[in-house]
Amino acid sequence: MSSKIGKFAGCFAFLTIAASALSSTWAADVAAKAPAVKKPVEIWSPWMIRARVLGVLPDASGHVDQIAGSGLNIDDSVVPELDITYFFTPNLAVELILGVTPHDITGAGTINGVNVGKAWLLPPTITLQYHFTNLGAFKPYVGVGPNYTVFFNQKAAGGTVTALDLENTFGFAWQVGFDYMLNRNWGFNVDVKKIYLRPDFTATITGARDTGNAHIDPWLVGAGLTYRF
Repeated sequence: MSSKIGKFAGCFAFLTIAASALSSTWAADVAAKAPAVKKPVEIWSPWMIRARVLGVLPDASGHVDQIAGSGLNIDDSVVPELDITYFFTPNLAVELILGVTPHDITGAGTINGVNVGKAWLLPPTITLQYHFTNLGAFKPYVGVGPNYTVFFNQKAAGGTVTALDLENTFGFAWQVGFDYMLNRNWGFNVDVKKIYLRPDFTATITGARDTGNAHIDPWLVGAGLTYRF
């Protein structure tokens, strides 16, 4: 009787081991054939736009060639501004800023108090930017690039100054700024640019045609919203 029990126990143990092995093999085979679960891929877009309120703060000086000791003052302006940014990589991007700004021009130095006139500026600026990554929602950047400023709606003040013509000119710009992203698409932006802008001009002052150079050199200080596509 004990021998039969022993044989039965041995057969049972053998069948248990065999079933366990077959079960493991079958589970491994099923797992190998089952399709892998893919993680969702985040779509990366190279496009970004920003809408900002921009303070244009000329660091102005200049002179009229024919009037010794003369200078120029140019007033500040606050305007809306739009920029478009394209990312070549997560770090390298190019930005185009678009906006127009009006300014009044007055004399300084030996022509202090003379109302020269006013003009509108269209200063499209392109900067090549480097964006710092791995800082979470905080995304600072720096940039440099060329500027070309177009002057339009120029008007002499009348009285002492009866004609005014500022020449379109190239300039150079650098910038620092940051985006703070609130989610994948929306963020807040702060940006500071310096443009070195020094156009030549002609003006008719007290009946004589005079020439000169205006050092506008504005700071562009802006803040607004970022949208990343």
